[in-house]
Amino acid sequence: MDKIGRFEDLSVWQKSHRLVLDIYQITKVLPTEEKFCLVPQIRRAAVSVAANIAEGFKRRGVKNKINFYNISQGSLNELNYYLILVKDLKYTDDTEKIKLLIEEIGRMLHGLIVSLNRLP
Repeated sequence: MDKIGRFEDLSVWQKSHRLVLDIYQITKVLPTEEKFCLVPQIRRAAVSVAANIAEGFKRRGVKNKINFYNISQGSLNELNYYLILVKDLKYTDDTEKIKLLIEEIGRMLHGLIVSLNRLP
């Protein structure tokens, strides 16, 4: 098995980056009154997912890596809530594809953490 040398090669990071791009598109259509409240919160949570995967990738020690991947999971849950809120506020109904991506990334992060915990 080839060793992954860059965080950009991680499938979970690639999907997280796709999530960020999708979130930026969906937040463009939110009402202007959310420009300084909800939009930055949603974008920050999405960026945090990919950024913490990238940061955790280079950290030394299993516990240190797992900590950053756990932060990514927390940001995913935060983002999931924001999508529920956006839908309930009737700003958009176009959240299902993103919610499926969030679930997939969550499963991938969980698998990554489990595999790291198995290391000697």
